[in-house]
Amino acid sequence: MILDETDKKILRLLQEDAHLTLKDIANQINLSLTPVHDRVKRLEKEGIIEKYVSILNKKKLGKNLTVYCQVTLVKQNYDISEGFNLAILNMPEVVECNFVSGNFDYMLKIVLPDMESYHYFHQKKLSVLPEVSLINSFFIISEVKSTTVLPI
Repeated sequence: MILDETDKKILRLLQEDAHLTLKDIANQINLSLTPVHDRVKRLEKEGIIEKYVSILNKKKLGKNLTVYCQVTLVKQNYDISEGFNLAILNMPEVVECNFVSGNFDYMLKIVLPDMESYHYFHQKKLSVLPEVSLINSFFIISEVKSTTVLPI
């Protein structure tokens, strides 16, 4: 699907504020309501817009610790990877999981209340997985930038 400049403007606005009404968008890009509606519906249908979400404040919810974990599997094959993937999908503390290239197999982003919670997670949930060989953990001291906005 080819995006024209109007599509891009709509996407930029929705990335910044998914609460914008179609009328708000139409006013900001100087287009009438019907074409804006049609474009947004097309972008949704084509999967360019996957979903609408609310971004929550971690600290106000008591989630004060963010940890990145490099995970190395015991062996690099499909069955072991799939077993690990399924286990991670059932861990709400893991907010991102990526299969990566390099010296380890997965990069996890984990959000928890504190170090004690991470210790429990590490000892009772992650390190006990039979697929896991090695875990390297990195603790975030200060978050410089965190965004969901993609450059368009």
